[in-house]
Amino acid sequence: MKGNLSPRVRTLVSAFRYFCILPFAFCICSCVRKGGRVAQGNHEQVLFWGNGADPAGLDPQTVIGEPESHIFNALFEGLVSMDPHDLHPIPGVAESWDVTDGGRTYIFHLRHDAKWSNGDPVTSRDFLDSYRRILQPALGAQYATMFFDDVQVVNAREYYEGKLTDFSQVGFEGPDPYTFIVRLKTPASYFLGMLNHNSWYPIHLPTVLKYGKLDQPNTRWTGVGNLVGNGPFRLKSWTIEKEVVVEKSPTYWGAKDVRLKEIHYLNTEGVETEERSFRAGQLHCTYELPQAKIDVYRREGREFLQIAPYLGVYFYRFNVTNPVMKDRRVRRALAMAIDRDGIVKNVTRGDQQPAHVYTPPNPSGYQCQSPIPTDYEAARKLLAEAGYPNGEGLPPVELLTNTSENHRAVAEAIQQTWRKELSVDARIRNEEWKVFMESMKGLNYCTGRYGWIGDYSDPFTFLSLLVTGNGNNGTGYASPEYDRLIAAAHNAPTDTERLAFLQQAETALLDDAPIAPIYFYTRVYLLQPSVKGWYNNIQDRHMPQFIYLDENAPMEFKNGPLADAGKGR
Repeated sequence: MKGNLSPRVRTLVSAFRYFCILPFAFCICSCVRKGGRVAQGNHEQVLFWGNGADPAGLDPQTVIGEPESHIFNALFEGLVSMDPHDLHPIPGVAESWDVTDGGRTYIFHLRHDAKWSNGDPVTSRDFLDSYRRILQPALGAQYATMFFDDVQVVNAREYYEGKLTDFSQVGFEGPDPYTFIVRLKTPASYFLGMLNHNSWYPIHLPTVLKYGKLDQPNTRWTGVGNLVGNGPFRLKSWTIEKEVVVEKSPTYWGAKDVRLKEIHYLNTEGVETEERSFRAGQLHCTYELPQAKIDVYRREGREFLQIAPYLGVYFYRFNVTNPVMKDRRVRRALAMAIDRDGIVKNVTRGDQQPAHVYTPPNPSGYQCQSPIPTDYEAARKLLAEAGYPNGEGLPPVELLTNTSENHRAVAEAIQQTWRKELSVDARIRNEEWKVFMESMKGLNYCTGRYGWIGDYSDPFTFLSLLVTGNGNNGTGYASPEYDRLIAAAHNAPTDTERLAFLQQAETALLDDAPIAPIYFYTRVYLLQPSVKGWYNNIQDRHMPQFIYLDENAPMEFKNGPLADAGKGR
């Protein structure tokens, strides 16, 4: 339209724009100089945390997303907590513990001063009630299988499957209010690390029962004014699609050492908007960063840019119950026709590593030796064998993503490669986070993006997902051979033999291809220098009781395009 305007009209339009934009630019410039709400938060110990999507809920036993896990760390505390530097287990509700019976029995000694936010004491009864609740099949807790797939709590599977009705026979015991015992079938060196996952957090059963039944999900017990937690913070407010606000809890056993007064977990699904909010001094940290801005921050905002190792894998799920995706050859062909190197180099740009296997490098030293190659010719042959030569006759393949410019960019790269190399008609479907999670859970998709961040530092946290019936499987995949190998790993007498069975299991998994690994994560985000007690770690876990704000830390962009953009010029 601009090309149709006369020179005089263009001059008038330019002048009009100048006088309209000038006050706005002055407003933004002033805001940045004064620091916006970040500067105020630094002074008042109020943290503004860009947290991605609006939480799907605040029940730690039924909600599984990463944005929710950050909030759970504030509202609840498990038997153990984690050191903020390297995540090794430290005392939580349990002030100490003993490990006996060759690593099969854990005896936790609970604090006498641990309290719920309503003042009730936290006792062994709370943990018994909580674990009985999560093992109720009607609750629909996707992480219930963690109690018998990731580790094997005595009789947990039998109780969950209804083969045993007496919960006192499950491997949990509370001989007195301040002693809690867990009995495992087989040793698990990573067990203590698992206890920091929200599925192991206790819930306040009287509050749950006040608003519904033991096994009833999605009741009002997690609402503002209702939720009773035992963490360093308590729920203050929740404005849907905007923010969740938590405030320091005066009943927390370690309250005297908690320095933050409030945390605002903000809905920042729009990654471009989130980055602009950070530059305007409205956020202390972002959930992510637009991929196109990473190189700019490397040059002009290095003091804010965070790129950290992350124990996670970005992959595509295939719904094996879908008529087309039932065919292993189709799944394997699509998995082989992904330009992983091109994606991490040209799309994600955050030092991610191409993933030709499912399990990322981890502290155990395990690494799968049977990678999926990128091989377009072999992929075309597999499609032809499946009855789709040159893609002919193959129905459109829908790629499901949740709302994010970054996820869409990856989907578009895969879409283009499948079209070019396999003549596959790939179509992108986008859904808001809550709807996306329901579509995944209900297998209402063909293929879709997903990511898994390790809940603890062991290959089991990834490989257990694809066991038949696992609540986080999300693909419909069921393989007796895979299940057998995972079970054999659980029962292996040595760690060397355990890892050997896991090696066989992952080889079988990648050959069946219910998933297509794409890249191993790094955590790429922005952080204000004023945020202290926050350390990068492979699980991106930042325990809020250790975080505080330094009001004297610098926060403005010093020079260059980012400084100009931040000041509205």
